Amino acid sequence: MTTDQKDPLFVLIKSLSKSEKRQFKVYVGRLGVNTDSKFLALFNHLDKSDILDEELIIKKGIVKKQQLSNLKAHLYKQILISMRLSPLHQNIRSQIREQLDFASILYHKGLYKQSLKMLEKSKALAKENQEHNIAYEIVELEKIIETQYITRSINSRADELTVEAKMLSMKNVLTSRLSNLSLQLYGLMLKSGYVRSDKEHNVITNYFHSKLPKYEWSMMGFREKLWLYKAHLWYSFIVQDFLSCYKYSKKWVDLFYEHPKMMTQNPVFFLRGNHYLLESLYLIKDKTQLQATLSEFEEAITRDTFPKDDNIEVLSFQFIYNNKLNIHFLEGTFDEGEYLVEEILHGIENYKNRIDDHHIMVFYYKIGCLYFGMGNHRKCIEYLAKIINNKSLKMREDLMCFSRVLSLVAHYEAGMDYHLETQLKETYRFLIKMDDLYEVQKEMIKFLKNLGDIFPHQIKDEFKKLHKRLKQYEDHPYEKRAFLYLDILSWLESNIEGRPVADIIKEKAKKSVR
Repeated sequence: MTTDQKDPLFVLIKSLSKSEKRQFKVYVGRLGVNTDSKFLALFNHLDKSDILDEELIIKKGIVKKQQLSNLKAHLYKQILISMRLSPLHQNIRSQIREQLDFASILYHKGLYKQSLKMLEKSKALAKENQEHNIAYEIVELEKIIETQYITRSINSRADELTVEAKMLSMKNVLTSRLSNLSLQLYGLMLKSGYVRSDKEHNVITNYFHSKLPKYEWSMMGFREKLWLYKAHLWYSFIVQDFLSCYKYSKKWVDLFYEHPKMMTQNPVFFLRGNHYLLESLYLIKDKTQLQATLSEFEEAITRDTFPKDDNIEVLSFQFIYNNKLNIHFLEGTFDEGEYLVEEILHGIENYKNRIDDHHIMVFYYKIGCLYFGMGNHRKCIEYLAKIINNKSLKMREDLMCFSRVLSLVAHYEAGMDYHLETQLKETYRFLIKMDDLYEVQKEMIKFLKNLGDIFPHQIKDEFKKLHKRLKQYEDHPYEKRAFLYLDILSWLESNIEGRPVADIIKEKAKKSVR
């Protein structure tokens, strides 16, 4: 029986670096009795295996069938413990937590003075690094200890701790309310998508302002500002205010450059802030700033001082290559961007256990668009088929929709008439099942439905009619986003004028791209 390659233990072992594997074996070998342990034998077997075959593990006598589940759980825990002890996985947050644990041990031994001394140091470190939740926990433990360890300064000490706890509590409540709002807005965007009418715009605007907590700017620290900018950013995305997206993503990134220490403490937030900034620049078609910001971002994450781990490596790959593709889309330089395909496919293969299906499909869609722009329609169809045939892709219905429409257009351009008829029926069936279609999509449905009845000599006139109907939505506040997924207007113009679509996009780029 070969089990699913998503098995947590197997994936964890395969994600370990050479130094992490060495660290684990050193950790296991700290007691001689462990050197022949079953969990080490299982680790060595899985480390050398390409698949997780439980029957083979049992057949080799590593463990009995009824014990395998428990042994896997034990091995998983031991690997995590060894990684926690490794300097590679130590950060300020874990150091403060460790000091808090040590102080708790000292307290329970009745060594109050030593415990308080350790707590004072860890509290100062927590405040310095804006770790207010842990700082609050430390103050609460200090309050408990002070009731056990009576000193002459207890009155002033009690007042001091009370004020300190109140200030930290206020900061934590504000941070929590802002982070809740940010998360709720993100959830709304995933569930309902972007606003498509004035009514929806008013509903989300009223929701946002009713949930936004009151605050004094002087009370705002790094974390409070970060969550405030996040909340504004998600609201801006939902209402499709791309200039506002740029404004708040820029504030987000600048906050890290103002507090460079926080890049080390919160590298994932720094990466994501840059991703949203780059995406916003793409949406407002500011190629100059997009290129400059991408270069600055790449330079920042390659510094020796910037943290290095598997998660950061995967996110950096996704964000950098998505935006390298975006630059070529803005310029219309599709041929020049083809070299990225091999690098992206290599990255997908390398990180396949750590990138979810959605982000892989986004890459496939963009690669499909790249080949479409190059005029290589069969390659375009090949990559779009990977999305269309993915039955597990449920969250991004819009991605599936535009993949089908672009695939249909590519079949038409490639002259694959037999496949075109099949594609027409499947695409039409899929689109009519979708809820709340964009007007652009509705117009495409009408056009596609009648395409089979149009004679060859009439096709150019039909392209012109469709272009006229779609052109009115190009700058529409709620419809314009559809053209970011699929530049159908440029394709129609290329067919009407008999020129490559890349030439049309390049000409537009010179006029509209900054």
